[in-house]
Amino acid sequence: MNRQKITDQLKRLEQKYQKTGQDLSANLEGLLHADYLKYWDYIQVDTLLTLQKPRTHFPDEMIFIIYHQITELYFKAILWEIGQVAHQQALATAVFLEKVHRMNRYLEMLVHSFQIMVKGMDIEQFRQFRMALLPSSGFQSAQFRLIELAATDIDNLVEESFRSQITPNTTTKEKYAHLYWKKGATEAATQKKTITLQHFEEEYAEMFLQWAFDYKDCNLWQKWQAVPTSDTHKQTLKEALKNFDYLTNIEWTLAHLKAASTYLKPKGKPIEATGGTNWPTYLPPNLQKRIFFPALWTEEEKEQWGTPGFVFQRT
Repeated sequence: MNRQKITDQLKRLEQKYQKTGQDLSANLEGLLHADYLKYWDYIQVDTLLTLQKPRTHFPDEMIFIIYHQITELYFKAILWEIGQVAHQQALATAVFLEKVHRMNRYLEMLVHSFQIMVKGMDIEQFRQFRMALLPSSGFQSAQFRLIELAATDIDNLVEESFRSQITPNTTTKEKYAHLYWKKGATEAATQKKTITLQHFEEEYAEMFLQWAFDYKDCNLWQKWQAVPTSDTHKQTLKEALKNFDYLTNIEWTLAHLKAASTYLKPKGKPIEATGGTNWPTYLPPNLQKRIFFPALWTEEEKEQWGTPGFVFQRT
């Protein structure tokens, strides 16, 4: 036993508790009575395993739920990293770069894991249990929308047809009204909002708009622009941000498109998705042309965005 090390640690603990007016002896007494930390308590495994509640008897609905819950946890991890970038005043570029690398690893995991959705469920089971999920839809992932709003200026998230109408006087609230994903849950014939979109906005619209204001000056794009040109990490950071853009707006979107085509397009004829989203026109990245950091891409790359001819060599 290293008595000197223990003595030093006790002194540091005493200093720590003195700052808050607490007594070291009382805290050590409490430590004697504290139980050992166990993995299942720390991770809350028992609670976690109760959160899967299928609505039908089809076995593969359990896989569907588990996968989406895993996805939401990765979204939370991405938002956790973005928050650390956005809210640091004196952000070292090396730290910025490391956070983007982390986000990209999370996204790569999500993209590769989507094979669970594409090949991991019986098609006929899916087409039957999905009817019990109406009108909910993965479209209603609030965390994914928060990632988008924290990644880039809101101008890059409005539907393409509205972008040419934006002027310096266009408010954030007006831009929010034309976010691209709203059109994805609007009935094509009547231009009315689907009940899926109505529910989504009733639950989250206020938070989304506040988030757009909160990240207006500290989103990833704004943070990138604040990095000095002379910074030795800037070129590497540029490539990492392009990778983030590519993974989110092409790879992740194409993974969804592949799954939708597998389950919702029997014999070449699209059927309605849960929630009534217009997935054949909403999901293809070459139709949306949604790009977080357009200034980082060449005109040719933007023109070919999401098409088979688009090539991005990730570093």
